[in-house]
Amino acid sequence: MTIVPAGAHAASAAPDDRGVGPLLRAWRERRRLSQLELALRADSSARHISFVETGRSRPSEEMVLRLAEHLDVPVRERNALLLAAGYAPHYPQTPLDDPALDALRAGLERLLQGYEPYPALVLDARYDVVAANRGITMLLDGVPESLLTPPLNAMRLTLHPRGLAPRIRNLREWRGHLLAQMERQIALYRSAPLRELYEEVVAYPVAERGPATAGGHLADEPEEPVPPFALPMRIEHGGRVLSFISSVSTFNTPMDVTVAELAVETFLPADPATVKYLHSLVG
Repeated sequence: MTIVPAGAHAASAAPDDRGVGPLLRAWRERRRLSQLELALRADSSARHISFVETGRSRPSEEMVLRLAEHLDVPVRERNALLLAAGYAPHYPQTPLDDPALDALRAGLERLLQGYEPYPALVLDARYDVVAANRGITMLLDGVPESLLTPPLNAMRLTLHPRGLAPRIRNLREWRGHLLAQMERQIALYRSAPLRELYEEVVAYPVAERGPATAGGHLADEPEEPVPPFALPMRIEHGGRVLSFISSVSTFNTPMDVTVAELAVETFLPADPATVKYLHSLVG
């Protein structure tokens, strides 16, 4: 398992011709806050917020960062706000293979290895796979080499008609979940590559039904599946149907753009049969 550098897929922070005021107003409206509500949170006044948004007042660097924090603006976009206000970016963007991130990479590798035999992977802002464990490698059995050429993209691998899609028994539901997740990310980040990826995967054809099997069931597929506690991904592997619940974790209060855009996705077995099968592979 090797961690590879995350690509700079999201839009780079750059000055905005509209200035910082309209950008802050857009973030405030996106968060559905009034000027008064934001002012109370940021220890300011509605009058000052109004002056900043209309360009009548230039906010200090500290004020831009404070407003961005209370608006829950992503780290990359905080840099863009600072540039639009005439200040230098506050957050660095360190390449993932930089020695400064040695401890981070080592920690992620230990986390992924410790989660085996269950699948786990690390993704960047465009859903490119930065690292993955053997559980993920197992799920990718049979995927054509053309889709496994780096950089691997989790959305493309999952939804492509020659990827995992034909083996996902509840493809329509799982596809809907993934597309909704991408839509939320597009609304949060100004990322042309992410939107291009979305337009690509949403255009993939979707089969009317899952793969046909003799008698309607695969080996070891329970007649009455365990009721899920969240939407599972039910995927065929080795003549069986495995069931997983996905969980995504990010870093708390990141101070670097690269780190802020990393996400660790783990797949928890959703039924005892999946647990038993995965452990049999390493037993």
